[in-house]
Amino acid sequence: MNRLLKIFGTFCLLLTITQSYGQGKGYNVSFEFYNDTFNLEVDSSIIVNNDTTLSKQLVIAHYDRVNQGKYQIILDKLLAYKKEQHLNDWLYYQLIRKTAQAISPKKANYERYTFYKWFLLGKSGYDARLTIADNRIIFYVYNDEDISDIPFTIFQHKKYMCLNRHDYAYADLNKVPPYDMISMPEAKGAFSYKVTRMPDFKPEDYYEKQVQFNYKHKTYHFNIKLNSDVETIFANYPVVDFESYFNIPLSKETYGSLIPILRKNLEGMNQKKGIDYLMRFTRYAFLYEEDDKNFGKEKRLSPEETLFSKYSDCDDRAALFFYLVKELYDLPMIAMLYPTHITMAVQFDKPIGQPIVYKGKTYSVCEPTPQKENLNIGQISSNLKNVAFKIVYAYEPGNR
Repeated sequence: MNRLLKIFGTFCLLLTITQSYGQGKGYNVSFEFYNDTFNLEVDSSIIVNNDTTLSKQLVIAHYDRVNQGKYQIILDKLLAYKKEQHLNDWLYYQLIRKTAQAISPKKANYERYTFYKWFLLGKSGYDARLTIADNRIIFYVYNDEDISDIPFTIFQHKKYMCLNRHDYAYADLNKVPPYDMISMPEAKGAFSYKVTRMPDFKPEDYYEKQVQFNYKHKTYHFNIKLNSDVETIFANYPVVDFESYFNIPLSKETYGSLIPILRKNLEGMNQKKGIDYLMRFTRYAFLYEEDDKNFGKEKRLSPEETLFSKYSDCDDRAALFFYLVKELYDLPMIAMLYPTHITMAVQFDKPIGQPIVYKGKTYSVCEPTPQKENLNIGQISSNLKNVAFKIVYAYEPGNR
């Protein structure tokens, strides 16, 4: 019944919007964004035509119309919410996507939907740009971070990442000419992919996942609260640098269902045993699978994604282990990247096993991913002992 109501509601919204375009009238839209509901009034002055012929001239004409229209009330509401909820740029972009979808549904007219995303992001101060190539509308934003696995272009010594590359999975967007990009004079800010705070989801939208693992002949059980909206947030998230990746936090309900239980389980354990417990929890509480087999490509799961994913690999375990150690012990750590593997090392008061020396400090390897050997703290897998690695992230408490 609920599904039928949603379908009927969506149909009515599309019907209302279609009629509004034809009559040149405004309309009201409403949508949910995690724990909040947005009610927006779309004035007729910002409604653009349902054109099917894509061109630079059309985009500029649309911009001129909306720029002279009553868009400010929508923009002010979005920016006020961003500030109030401390949304990082990536989450703010999810809000803009929802807003553009409400104004002009993606399936009804993809180019118009993309136009509204670009307009709202640019008016929010970000250097967002559009270009037309091979009858496609390509959406870029200026970003100065170390981002990989998505197309980008360089224009006037600035790097622009493609925000809608997932809609053109088989197109070579790296060949799009940058010199013909459409921009806004006031839009100059850089966009960041760092996610340092998760949104507040509705508690009733969580479900419980049972997780267990054995440690020292005892079985530990966990009922972890998880939310599928997390998967949606990171569905098109690119491969970011390791510092940004490792510092993606858990959402409030997931944190509350896991961290206090782990903290209780660690009571009475000394530091070494506690880290060993977390290492083996990360290693054995989840099934292992390579990304190529699991996703068909490289994909780094956030700690929360690893908790609800059926399978995870070494990147995912390293990020989860880092997060748990940081939250429960807050010790210095380094991430050691090999050609085909990544592992972690922790700084103890005294090194354990064969130490890893980095910038004058000693760290002990803590392998959070299953290996052929049952590795203890300070032990490196035999197939990696003579393989060169590089430190891709070094964490120091107080530098969060």
